[in-house]
Amino acid sequence: MRDTEVGAIDEPDRSATGAVTNVDSGGRAAAEPNTILRATVGSKLHGLNLETTDDTDEMGVCVEPPEYVIGLHQFEQWVYRTQPEGHPSGPKDLDLTIYSLRKWVRLALAGNPTVLLLLFAPASECRVRTPRGAELQQMAPSFISRAVAAPYLGYFNAQRQRLTGERGGRALRKGLALEKPVAGYDTKYAMHMVRLGYQGIELLETGRITLPMPPAQREFTMAIRRGELNLDEVLARAGELEQRISALKDSSSLPERPETELIQDWMVRTYLGRWADGT
Repeated sequence: MRDTEVGAIDEPDRSATGAVTNVDSGGRAAAEPNTILRATVGSKLHGLNLETTDDTDEMGVCVEPPEYVIGLHQFEQWVYRTQPEGHPSGPKDLDLTIYSLRKWVRLALAGNPTVLLLLFAPASECRVRTPRGAELQQMAPSFISRAVAAPYLGYFNAQRQRLTGERGGRALRKGLALEKPVAGYDTKYAMHMVRLGYQGIELLETGRITLPMPPAQREFTMAIRRGELNLDEVLARAGELEQRISALKDSSSLPERPETELIQDWMVRTYLGRWADGT
């Protein structure tokens, strides 16, 4: 982990003809030098990855320069992918998204399960964590409330609908045998459905998410990914997890809503401090 300095991404790979094959959405100059927190997300962060098949997903937050906030330039996120569009990522590939602080906070306050993971990423999974990034992680309790139950249930049910065929899956996944083994169902959708259930319950019960997942939960979830459970067993566990999250929506001891005023005050201090002296 780098506490004060961003680790720059290597220059794009080039094909035999010299053409750039990476995907860069634009905005790197605003994002990379101003990143305050960047960490692994996705299956590797949860401890659910298959080393021979999974890529590396990373997410970051940057304090964009003033011309992107009070000037005419616009910036919300920078996306960088090793592989070009239309090509699935492999075990040596990187998928990176760095959000502006303002957009990341909006998503976090809306309870986005993927975005909230950055608050709980351990130091070992942080590629960048400046003092401001550490402050952001320390503010996790201000973001977490009973309101996260609804988005967690929404993401949970979206995965279940993809698993059961009620909602279409991603085209890049078609024909990937490793995600559709002899179990007869897409084990990656099933894995993430159950993972969201476990983590939603933990978040509503404790205000935190353990990363990687606790051993017993991780082993059960990995058994799903390996295709060792039949679909009825998976859906039965999913039903139990859904019921528990639904119950915690009203019974959790967490506050009803996030502490938005406290978060806003910190954001203003962070932007002004960054613009004034680069910290």
